[in-house]
Amino acid sequence: MNIKQSIVLRVRVAFIVVTLFAGLIFYRVAHLQFVEGEKWQAKSESLNFQYRQVSATRGNIYAADGSLLSTSLPFYRVVIDPLVAKQEVFDKGIDSLSYLLSSFYRDKSADAYKRSIKDARVSGKRYLILNRKQIGYQEMQAMSNWPIFRNGRLGGGVIFEKVEKRYRPFNNLASRTVGFLNEDKYGVGVEYSFNEYLEGKNGKALFQRIAGGSWKPVFDAEDVKPDDGFDVYTTLDVNIQDVAESALLRQLMSKDAEYGSVIVMEVATGKIKAIANLQKNKSGYGYSENYNFAVGDQGLTEPGSTFKLLSMLALLEEGKINLNEKIETGDGTFRFFDRTMRDAKQGGYGEITIKEAFEKSSNVAVSRLVNEHFGHQPKKFMSYIEKAGLNQPIGFQLKGEGAPYFKNPDERNWYGTTLPWMSIGYETKLTPLHTLMLYNAVANGGKMVKPMIVEGIAKANKIEKRFDTEVLRKSIASAKTIRQLQELLEGVVENGTAKNVHNKDYKIAGKTGTAQKLIDGRYTQRYYTSFAGYFPADNPKYSAIVVIDSPKGFNAYGGDISAPVFKEIADKIYSQDLEINVKSQPKFQFANLKTDEFPYIQAGKVDELQMLCNKFGISNHYNDGGEAWVKSTVVNKAIQWKANKVEAPTMPDVSGLSLRDALYVLENKGLRVVYQGKGRVKNQSINPGATISQNSVISLVLG
Repeated sequence: MNIKQSIVLRVRVAFIVVTLFAGLIFYRVAHLQFVEGEKWQAKSESLNFQYRQVSATRGNIYAADGSLLSTSLPFYRVVIDPLVAKQEVFDKGIDSLSYLLSSFYRDKSADAYKRSIKDARVSGKRYLILNRKQIGYQEMQAMSNWPIFRNGRLGGGVIFEKVEKRYRPFNNLASRTVGFLNEDKYGVGVEYSFNEYLEGKNGKALFQRIAGGSWKPVFDAEDVKPDDGFDVYTTLDVNIQDVAESALLRQLMSKDAEYGSVIVMEVATGKIKAIANLQKNKSGYGYSENYNFAVGDQGLTEPGSTFKLLSMLALLEEGKINLNEKIETGDGTFRFFDRTMRDAKQGGYGEITIKEAFEKSSNVAVSRLVNEHFGHQPKKFMSYIEKAGLNQPIGFQLKGEGAPYFKNPDERNWYGTTLPWMSIGYETKLTPLHTLMLYNAVANGGKMVKPMIVEGIAKANKIEKRFDTEVLRKSIASAKTIRQLQELLEGVVENGTAKNVHNKDYKIAGKTGTAQKLIDGRYTQRYYTSFAGYFPADNPKYSAIVVIDSPKGFNAYGGDISAPVFKEIADKIYSQDLEINVKSQPKFQFANLKTDEFPYIQAGKVDELQMLCNKFGISNHYNDGGEAWVKSTVVNKAIQWKANKVEAPTMPDVSGLSLRDALYVLENKGLRVVYQGKGRVKNQSINPGATISQNSVISLVLG
């Protein structure tokens, strides 16, 4: 075969190979199109279209007076689909829109915005984030009227992507109690403990995958709207909380203490009005709320002398003692086996009455009495602890409650010295909330109520669940014993270790506590100081406990460290609490809400009222338009705004307006206003529609 023939053969072979390869490609394309077409089309759609979660709006958390403690505010990210707007709309508005974007965000020029939007339109990009900075509701409303944007999503391509952020109007007030919830659904406080109510139920919507890996919402009949979360109404009082935190912080800083905690509770109901927990920062400067020492495991510690109240309860219930009988404390020391019990006073108290022993907080006296009467039957003493419910978790509404620790007389770690030391608050562990629950029961005539921090769950004023006061024990002791315990607690303030908090305006009853800190198995010269009690002692309204850990300086005792904080809190509550002084009802109570009640909105400036209703998911409509001032009516479970026309020179109708709004309307019409009362306008001296003149005087009655 010559060279020419060889070349021809190779060409023929190559042609055959190419033909076969082309045939295979044609076959494969045809197979994909006609045989596997539906399969791959479905695959493509599944990759580019997905039903994705639409988050529900999280419920609010309120204080007892209706003050907002935590809410979700809507913020928005501005996105545009540049292909939606018609060419005429786009060309007419792009210059103005770019200028407004540049003026608003102040991050790049109008030309830069114009160029990025036009480039996206030319290249077919359907999702352009104009700026990653999030804007507020009012800013979003204003932007909705900008060129191109005013045509909406379907006509202008604008997309305001909603992003909700948790906002606390009172900043860090009660921050640990209000709590938080992170992305992993873990958190603390009310946010975490009541998340099942707050989070609501998420919806779903169809989204399309577009260039850059972003997802764009697509309207679809199968979309499921989210069901927003319920609101949680706590028992907290923002004023008492503020007082408690401020008083605690001042003392912690003054004594350079490690941490401190305060709980204030209503005696009759068990409703907690304040919980404050402050700990020294790791830097050694300043304090913040990191742990719930009042309730959680971190607060479990030997309570010290505040536990002597339980010891006296057991002794009195058994009929073992008379408060006026004498007991010898000697030089302030007493030997129990291989350990020596000591009183705080050097040289001891000598012979004193049992009442004086409690008032002076004599360790020797209390431990001797308990050991003498219960040493041969320690289980009998333990039965009084069980009867008072101090040996079990309370079942508090916030997760993470600490479990008390008591030794068992049947176990190997029970020694001959265990009962004497337990009687004065050692070799056991309690949270401050457990201790306060005991003192509250004494203040409550022996009835022990369960402490509570949340009183109800509701949505748009419709109650979902109510938490009523729960009685744990009808009586922790006989009426006679309770009266004697009350006498002892009043004596501590009048004659004993807390004389420094005695005052002439009202009575305080309580007990100081000072416990040496057990560190690495040894008791140190660091102290856990406390004061638990209630006020006014003759008609108890509030109980409270203050604990301060490891204060520096001399006289690191409960009477010197914690009791003054208690008094400062009590003084301010007493001066502010209207129920103690003038028997007035609080402004807001969850109990007053009705299951079929619609939110009551009277009158005001329409843009402010609309913004509030929109934020809280309340349906509202304004058909009249034009007028800035409106009144409200309820139509089909929605609020209908009715124009409240303010025509010159006639008298406007200001009934239902707040004083601020009424003053604004009337003074702008040249009227001089006098008023009496508080609240909203109930009556006006000049009838609406009457002719008025400059400098006329109008009298308003508020209520």
